[in-house]
Amino acid sequence: MPEPSTNESFADQVARAARAPPPGALITAFGVLTVGFHLYLVFSGLIPNLITRPLHFLLALPWIFVFMPARTPASRVFGWLCLAAGGAGAAYVALNSAALADQYGILQGPLQMAMAITLIVVALEMARRAINIVLPLITLLALAYGVFGHHVPGSFGHDPFALDSFLGDLTISESGLWSELTGLSADTIAPFLILGAFISAGAAGTGFMSLSTQIAGRFRAGAAKVAVLSSALYGTISGSASANTASTGMVTIPAMKRLGYPPSLAAATEAVASTGGQIMPPLMGAGIFVMAELLALPYTTIMVAATPAAVLFFVTAWIGVHQYAIKFDLKAMSPSELPGWQRVARTLPFFAVPFGVLIYVLGWTAYTPQYAALFATAATLALLAFDSAGRVDIAHWLARLQMAVVDAGRQIATIAAILICAGLITGVFHKTGLGVKITSLILSASDGSLWLGLALTGLASLLLGMELPTTAAYVICIAVAGDALQSMGLTPLYAHLFVFWYALLCTITPPVCGNVFIAAGIAQTPWLPVAGRSMLLGVGLFVLPLGFIANPWLLKLATHPGLALLASAKIGVGLWLISAALIRPLRGWWLRPLLLAAGLMVIFFDAYSWNDAARTALFRF
Repeated sequence: MPEPSTNESFADQVARAARAPPPGALITAFGVLTVGFHLYLVFSGLIPNLITRPLHFLLALPWIFVFMPARTPASRVFGWLCLAAGGAGAAYVALNSAALADQYGILQGPLQMAMAITLIVVALEMARRAINIVLPLITLLALAYGVFGHHVPGSFGHDPFALDSFLGDLTISESGLWSELTGLSADTIAPFLILGAFISAGAAGTGFMSLSTQIAGRFRAGAAKVAVLSSALYGTISGSASANTASTGMVTIPAMKRLGYPPSLAAATEAVASTGGQIMPPLMGAGIFVMAELLALPYTTIMVAATPAAVLFFVTAWIGVHQYAIKFDLKAMSPSELPGWQRVARTLPFFAVPFGVLIYVLGWTAYTPQYAALFATAATLALLAFDSAGRVDIAHWLARLQMAVVDAGRQIATIAAILICAGLITGVFHKTGLGVKITSLILSASDGSLWLGLALTGLASLLLGMELPTTAAYVICIAVAGDALQSMGLTPLYAHLFVFWYALLCTITPPVCGNVFIAAGIAQTPWLPVAGRSMLLGVGLFVLPLGFIANPWLLKLATHPGLALLASAKIGVGLWLISAALIRPLRGWWLRPLLLAAGLMVIFFDAYSWNDAARTALFRF
C-alpha cells in the first residue's frame, strides 16, 4: 500500500482510502432505480406483499449476477441465465399476485411448478454468490428435510406433504421467499442502507475521524484509541463490521504501524473496534430490524435497550488498548497530528446533521423508522454538495450521488440475498415444526438449566456465525433455540440479544474471523497473532452477553436508568479487571488469576440475590 501524502490530515486519508473508482452508466442507472423504488415504498401506502417483495428480489438480481465480477466465462453466462429466469419468475408472481393469493399456497400446473423450482434455485445461487456456499447448503438441507422428512423415524419425522403444497408455500404465499424477512429487507432495512451509503459518499468520514482524532489522539496509545472511537462512530451509520475494517482500517492501521505499534496489535485494534459496528445503535446492522419484527417491538425499544452493552463493548476495547499501551509504552499522537477544534467544527456537521435528524425523528416524533431514514437521507443529499472545507462543490455533487446510489444498490442486494435465502429455512421450520422439535432437544440436553442452555445456544451461534453473515446466523439460531431459552425463563428480548451478540463472535474468533483476515491483510502481518490479540481486546464480546443475563437491569435503560447505569458500572469494573489480567504486564504469577477471578466475581456474583425492592428503593429518583 503506498504511503499517503504527508500534507493530508489523518481524517482526509480515511476519506481518500474509502473512495472507489466512478461507476459506469448502466450500473448507475440500476442504482437510481433500486434506490428510487425503495424510497418510494416508504410513503407509497399499502401495496400487496406479493408485489413489493418479488420486485425487491427482481431488483437485487442484476447486482449479484451481472454487476458482481464473475470468476469464469461460464459463471458469467450462468449469471445471465439466472437473471433472466429469476426475473421472469419474480415478475410472474408480482403480475399475478391477486390470483396467486387465491390459490392459498398450492401450485397449479407444470408451469407454476417449474417457476417455483426455478425461483428457489436462483435464490440459492444468489446467496452463494453474495456470501458463500454455507447458507445455500443449510437451506438445501432444510428443503430436503421438508421433502423427505416423513421418512425420518421417531419424533423428528413429520407428516408427508404434497409437493405442490410444500413448494407453493415457499414461492407463491407470504412464506419462504416472500416471508416477513424479505419484507423487512425491502421495506425497513433498505432505507437505512441507503442512508448509510449517502452518508459514506460525502465528507462524514472526515467529520467523525476529525472528532475521534481530536478527542482520543492526545491519550496514551492515541492512534489505537482513535481507531476505537472512530469505529464506534462509523458503526452508528454503517452496521457492517467488514466495511468498517476496510474503510477506517486503511488509514488507522498504517498510522499505528508508523508510530511503532506491533503490526498484530494495530490490526487487532481495528478488527475488534470494527466488530462493534453491528451492535452500536442506532443501526446495529440489519439484525436489529429483523429482531424488532420477530419480537413485535418498536425499533427504538431495542435500540435503547442495547445501548449500554454496546457502549461497554467499546469501553472494554479502549481499556484493552490502554493495557497494551502500558505493556509496549505506546505514546500519544503528536500535537501536529491533531486536526484542531476548528477543523472538527467545520467537518463534524457532515456526520452530526444526518445523525441528529435520524435520532430526533426516531425519538421525538410519531414517524416510523423508515421515515426517519428518509428525512436523514434528504439532509445528507444536501450536504453532498459541500466539500470537507465547507465550500459548495457542485462539480463533485453528482459524482458523490452516483457513488451513493451504486453503493446502496449493492448493499440492498446483498442483504436481500441473505434474507430471502434465510426465509426459505424459516419457511421449512414453520411448515414442518422442526424448530419446536429442536427446542425440545435443547431443553432435554440442558436439563432445564438456563446457563447450560445459554452455553449450548452460544456455541451454536458461534458455529453458525463461522460461515454465515451475522444476520443469517442470528435468524437461524433464534429460530432453533429462541423458544428453548424462553422456556427456561429468559425474556424474549434477552434471548434475541444474547444470540445476536454471540453470532458476532466469529468476526474475531478463529478459524474464520473475517475481520481479522481483512485487518491482517492491511497490516501485512500473519493473521493468527492478530486473532489472538483480537480475542484479548474483544473479551467484552464473550462476557457481555452473559453479563446482561446475570445483570438484567443493564438492558432496562428506558425504564430504570439508575439501575441500568449501576449495572453498567458493575460490569465495567469487572471487564477492566479481566482485561488487566489478560493483557497488562504484572509482577507476580498470582496476580493474573487473582484479577481474573475478581473480574468474573464482580460481574456474576450476587446477580440474583440482591432484592429487587431494595434496588428500586435505592434508585428511586
